[in-house]
Amino acid sequence: EHHGAGLRRLLASKHISTDDHDALIDALVSGGDHHVLQNIDKAILTYAVKLTQTPSNMTEEDVNQLRSQGLDDRGIHDVCAITAYFGFVNRMADGLGVELEQRFGEE
Repeated sequence: EHHGAGLRRLLASKHISTDDHDALIDALVSGGDHHVLQNIDKAILTYAVKLTQTPSNMTEEDVNQLRSQGLDDRGIHDVCAITAYFGFVNRMADGLGVELEQRFGEE
């Protein structure tokens, strides 16, 4: 809920319809697609998911996909660093027994 609230504020600042906010957040949580996302957003999410779920499978092609969407070396570094940082924070939360909101813990 916390991250969703932050995303809603960001979307509002970009003048994206509030009707799209919940649908976009649901699509991001479920791994689905949404028309609000631009190709660069989709490439960043694909990279972040792969780095999070299967880091040993990352290759130069994953970086090239980001570069093909217009990210420079600094942008690619930032995506990698932010993804890695949140992976670290999530593992800390898991290690300390922090409970997820029910929506994300349901299987």
